[in-house]
Amino acid sequence: MDSLLKGEPVKFEAKLVNKLDEEYYLEFNIMPILDNTLLDRVFIYAKDITDSKKLEESKRKIKELEEYENIRSEFFANISHEFRTPLNIILGSIQLLELYLKNNKIIDDNDTLYKYNKSIKQNCFRLLRLVNNLIDITKVNAGYMQLNLCECNIVSLIEDIVQSVADYIKSKNIEITFDTDIEEKFIKCDKDKIERIILNLLSNAIKFTPERGKIVVTINDLDEYTCISVKDNGIGIPKDKQDIIFERFSQVNKSLSREREGSGLGLNIVKSFVEMHGGKLN
Repeated sequence: MDSLLKGEPVKFEAKLVNKLDEEYYLEFNIMPILDNTLLDRVFIYAKDITDSKKLEESKRKIKELEEYENIRSEFFANISHEFRTPLNIILGSIQLLELYLKNNKIIDDNDTLYKYNKSIKQNCFRLLRLVNNLIDITKVNAGYMQLNLCECNIVSLIEDIVQSVADYIKSKNIEITFDTDIEEKFIKCDKDKIERIILNLLSNAIKFTPERGKIVVTINDLDEYTCISVKDNGIGIPKDKQDIIFERFSQVNKSLSREREGSGLGLNIVKSFVEMHGGKLN
């Protein structure tokens, strides 16, 4: 209205619905007519832009579908790589063990048996973790995931989880430290999902922490909330990427991630499970 009073034209679009519940769009152009600098009357011109709007909407949907298809194709390519790598290792280990068995070398070389058995076991766990992540993300998206709450000491729970993977982390020549400013705090939580949260965060930290690096898990009591942090001195995350790393299938550097294992699901599951508990990520 102020623009009209000043003698300035006004232009805007409006979506309307007719008696048949059909949507259509009009573009309104309002031209003020002044009399001695005062608004005397207005000239209103309306143009039907429904077709152009629908075309614009169609282009937007096509672009969204193309983006979705690109994400889907990239995800399946990545997930195929994640399945293929451990399967190839397992198959190769089995073939070598069969060769040793055929030549009766296993009896004389138990170290070889343990070596390849360990490799098979580790890669089976890797596949199991991948399958669990796929199942969990499907349940979360479908709204089937439920919390099984129980009262537990969150400090001892986190410490036990860290200790369960401490030897593995040290085998990577990475230092792991657990620190807390409280000895105990009882909260209601889903212990299994808390474990998945911490293990996924630690897995991500291990992937991008170099040898002789350090991972620190810290618990701080904030009265109403408990702050649990997992920090490492790896390559870090650029500030412009920090808002997207917890989105589904997101990876900060896809070429770098491809050199390491990772489906882009772990951190999204972390985000989902944390929010299910009424928490937030920083």
